[in-house]
Amino acid sequence: MLLFFLTAAASALFAGLACGQTQFSVSPDNKTMLIDDAPEMEVVAFGKTVVVRGRTKGVLAIGGDVVVEGRVEEDVATVGGSIVQKADGYIGGDVIAFGGVYKPESLQPLRQEGKETVMFGMFEEELRDIAQNPAGLLSPSLSLAFVAQRILSVLFWFVVSLGLTTLAPGAISRAVARFHLSTTRIFLVGTATLFVIFVVVGALFNVLPDYLSVSLGLMAFVLVVLAYVFGRVALQVSVGKMIQKHLLGEGNRSETLAILLGVVVWTLLLSIPYVWTLALLALFAAGSGLVLTARSTPSWGRS
Repeated sequence: MLLFFLTAAASALFAGLACGQTQFSVSPDNKTMLIDDAPEMEVVAFGKTVVVRGRTKGVLAIGGDVVVEGRVEEDVATVGGSIVQKADGYIGGDVIAFGGVYKPESLQPLRQEGKETVMFGMFEEELRDIAQNPAGLLSPSLSLAFVAQRILSVLFWFVVSLGLTTLAPGAISRAVARFHLSTTRIFLVGTATLFVIFVVVGALFNVLPDYLSVSLGLMAFVLVVLAYVFGRVALQVSVGKMIQKHLLGEGNRSETLAILLGVVVWTLLLSIPYVWTLALLALFAAGSGLVLTARSTPSWGRS
């Protein structure tokens, strides 16, 4: 399954070379790709519906549907779209639909025995919009829904931060102190850790059996998410305390107010077009670095 995505992405880079040797076309409105005969080609389409009328090796549609009327020898996958298999259509590999559904017209569709069907039918429109307009992800438009989401985000992270600082005040305080004493080192350690995790997990995905690969991927995902939550809470408290120190008097300072100020600042940073990507990477890196240095000796924080 993973090999299909990797080979499909690589083949997209050489699609131009394959055009002269295969038979496929694009509709005048540029919204549909018609595959007549491409038996050795991994078809990758962005924001288009792919209709397989003849033969092809595999299909990946991002932001569009896949309609199989002919024969697909290997996997068929969509992100933000559905997969329709006609009565005479054949799929020889796995069927994977994220943000869509698999809809065979026959009660017993022509499939190779033992292949998997994976469906995640939520957020179809959202995934389709992102695939068709990826720039909108980096630069979201200001709307009532956008503002409401940010208000809910402030409330959510305020509750999470308040709860975590109440349950583990020592851990958060030490993390804030380490961050102030060795900011650069924490970011470097966290960035290197994220890089190693992605490289190692990606390499093992191609070596280990599927069930071990999935387990390993879930473990890495959970660890990264927990590090992100811890790092975000620590940085929110840190920023809130700095704001209090420079802008408020001694009598107006409190832990709760510091948390609220930090949550608002980081939510605003994560709402600025294009800037939010750097802020998000900074939170992941800081969280990973703070977790790895949690048991460091006192010499770690010395300049």
